[in-house]
Amino acid sequence: MADPKGFLTHARELPARRPVDVRIRDWREVYEDFPKPALTKQAARCMDCGIPFCHNGCPLGNLIPEWNDLVYRDDWREAIERLHATNNFPEFTGRLCPAPCEAACVLGINSDPVAIKRVEVEIIDRAFAEGWVTPQPPAAKTGKRVAVVGSGPAGLAAAQQLTRAGHDVVVFERADRVGGLLRYGIPEFKMEKRHLDRRLAQMRAEGTEFRTGVNVGVDITVERLREEFDAIVLSGGATAWRDLPVAGREHKGVYQAMEYLPLSNRVQEGDLAVSPVSAEDKHVVVIGGGDTGADCVGTAVRQGALSVTQLEIMPKPPGVRPDSQPWPTYPMLFKMESAHEELEDGGGARVYAASTTEFVADDQGRVRALRLVDVEGPAAGFRPIPGTEREVPAQLVTLAMGFLGPEKGALLTDLAALADDPDEFFDARGNVARDKSYMSGVEGVFVAGDMGRGQSLIVWAIAEGRSAAAAADRFLTGQTALPVAIPPTARPLV
Repeated sequence: MADPKGFLTHARELPARRPVDVRIRDWREVYEDFPKPALTKQAARCMDCGIPFCHNGCPLGNLIPEWNDLVYRDDWREAIERLHATNNFPEFTGRLCPAPCEAACVLGINSDPVAIKRVEVEIIDRAFAEGWVTPQPPAAKTGKRVAVVGSGPAGLAAAQQLTRAGHDVVVFERADRVGGLLRYGIPEFKMEKRHLDRRLAQMRAEGTEFRTGVNVGVDITVERLREEFDAIVLSGGATAWRDLPVAGREHKGVYQAMEYLPLSNRVQEGDLAVSPVSAEDKHVVVIGGGDTGADCVGTAVRQGALSVTQLEIMPKPPGVRPDSQPWPTYPMLFKMESAHEELEDGGGARVYAASTTEFVADDQGRVRALRLVDVEGPAAGFRPIPGTEREVPAQLVTLAMGFLGPEKGALLTDLAALADDPDEFFDARGNVARDKSYMSGVEGVFVAGDMGRGQSLIVWAIAEGRSAAAAADRFLTGQTALPVAIPPTARPLV
């Protein structure tokens, strides 16, 4: 145990965010550096519980008490070894995961939980800075070839594990750069893409091949893919977005979040001087109160929006854990993310329990306002409250209401036709069905991440990518030494 009294003598502390008026003028990550003494105190708060429920909260099974103790003892080299033992990409999860591990922390029963994410980030950033993160090429090759379709966190995790197992792995990505949502969905201010690029450099040095600009099922047929590869891992994500079919949806200026955010990322990549869909000098409305909505808010603020309003149909969440969401489940609480600070600092607002009834256009067919109504719910559905109708000015609207599952394009429809039972290729939710070994209804075709479980968290994507890799390795060689993080039938606490 790091410090037997650490959780009694040290309060939870996180690094400060850069001042709002400073950070909205650039696209760098929002947090300031965290002094080493402060981090040591945070690691010391870990109680080394007899039953560490943080393991239960984390799908990756991260060895959290172990690396907290190692950080406290200043053994950073061993800390990164223990962190990498369960997580291929802690630099991603430490920045992007909502931390179900912290919600499950035993200390959180009656106090503030350990700052697990911050310790995780500091370990991996220190490891890269010290040169401890090096390529791990396989000791021997198997002669087997594996295609990984999609280069988000699930695909990257599967690819790295399979490459290290000795297989020849090719990752296919239909975009022009590798990374999936990590590249073109997550704004730079949440994760600078240098973190992604340095990990990809490691993977290339290990032997993973990346082919971009390839739409599997169109540019390369399923038949050809199966002929050229001994196994396939599908990790294309849940990219079929939820729309808002209300009057005026066709008006110009209404975009899906994933039509809006990637353009901003392309500006940061140097592809564009300015985004063709910019919030500059516009009143912006973001529909959707989740992480993607917050990403749209922060992006609009940095682009120079006149105002930003974020709408959420659900009621405002409570500030403390409700009785209906007891420890160690992940509670749905009111959060003040960095983008929300920026919104409020600029005079914007988050509006809860409100539903859009119409997009109103000007004479040129461009959206100029939204018509809203307050709603009661969700217990008996979202019922409009008479007399609460109103308009909100909007020259740009982004829809950030989540995703409905994988796209049913040529790749999945052609694979479904090859399944023993095509009607069972998709599950009841429209995701690709898989058995306990992550295999789909087509032999040798495995499914990992959101394509199989629906929209979820980055830790689940990485956990499933690792587990699908182990299953594919066993399929190819009859055995595997790769760890299995989580079975596909498990149900998360989140």
